[in-house]
Amino acid sequence: MHPSLNRRTFLVTSAALAFSASTAFPAFAAGRKGTFKGDNNHTVTGGVTVRDGKILLEKNFVFDGAPDPRIALGKAGKYVKNTDFAVLEKDKGAQTYKVPASINVDDYDTVIVWCRKFSVQLAHAKIR
Repeated sequence: MHPSLNRRTFLVTSAALAFSASTAFPAFAAGRKGTFKGDNNHTVTGGVTVRDGKILLEKNFVFDGAPDPRIALGKAGKYVKNTDFAVLEKDKGAQTYKVPASINVDDYDTVIVWCRKFSVQLAHAKIR
């Protein structure tokens, strides 16, 4: 132990560092979350989390259906061109989609359900 630290100072400092580390990381590990809202007369509900380069639709996700639905990203609630990267596999329930390395999810604040066939935004979820 360093000569200027006594046992009590060492223990208090160690405990403070451990507490700050344990409280800082869970929020980061939880990812950014949002709730879907339907667009253009579509009903879409449920939660979404963006974490570790993945889009996780929560078990309460429900989509009313449309042709060619895709998962995409956006800014300020609006689709950003060329960010649709995966076909929406199911209209409801938990699902996970890996974002390609060519798309930096940190550049976007919205998860979008996009209809590629008709170029229409079906839903959005602002993530925080």
